Amino acid sequence: MFEKEDIIPLSEDVFRLIRDLIRNYCGLYFDDNSKYLLEKRLSRRVKTHHLNDFRDYYRFILYDKNVDEEFLHIIDNLTVNETYFFREQNQLKAFSEEILDELREKNKDSRTLRIWSAGCSTGEEPYTIAMLINESGKFSGWDIEIYGSDINQRVLQTARKGVYRKNSFRTTDPSIIKKYFIEEEGFFRILDSARKNVNFSYLNLLDPFRMRFLGKVDVIFCRNVLIYFDNDSRRKVINNFYDRLVDGGYLLLGHAESLMNISTAFTLKHLKNDMVYQKPLKTKQHPDLK
Repeated sequence: MFEKEDIIPLSEDVFRLIRDLIRNYCGLYFDDNSKYLLEKRLSRRVKTHHLNDFRDYYRFILYDKNVDEEFLHIIDNLTVNETYFFREQNQLKAFSEEILDELREKNKDSRTLRIWSAGCSTGEEPYTIAMLINESGKFSGWDIEIYGSDINQRVLQTARKGVYRKNSFRTTDPSIIKKYFIEEEGFFRILDSARKNVNFSYLNLLDPFRMRFLGKVDVIFCRNVLIYFDNDSRRKVINNFYDRLVDGGYLLLGHAESLMNISTAFTLKHLKNDMVYQKPLKTKQHPDLK
């Protein structure tokens, strides 16, 4: 029906229908300028299912019993996952030199530490967190859990393997690479000393039910993820984060992101090295979360 490299035309009305389905499913939002992106990257899905056009594909997504499986392919085709170790170093310095000290004092009786990297991509962020905790030397003997989640199954496979190319280390000190990685045929495999407390799993940030299985966490990293959502989806995600954080827990967003016009439930805290969001210690429900 179609040549292998053909791009199937996507009309404006069907583009908006498919775009809205994606937004309602996982929060990812594509504006009107993104039509060609969907047209180009989803044409292969139309061909895979031997459909005539995108209107048939829309009906397929809408009614097929395996819609969750198809959305995994859609997300895999549409998302870009560019990251590297020790990204946004001022924020990491605030985490390692200020937030960790506070958590060590706060959790000294339970000796537990739970951190969630939401939208972890290929795993560099949660492994960075693990190395920072280890390098602090303050949590020996503690029960430490670092949870990495993403909606893209392909990048989660890379994260679980823990094998990286040189471009993942653009801001990593050579001594850290030597300590936590072993080089194998031009690739770098992370050692158990940095991966033993890290677990990865698929998670849709708009799914509060599955989030409850996380339990409560002390810190949430969600950096450069919300920029792909519209405001309604951002509000839902932030409300879910609020629910998962312990009182006084921290939310660390990317430097291009803020909660302005999204939520007033968090306090913007000025640390020496960076500004971060904190869930207030009070337990009364905030009006934004009703």
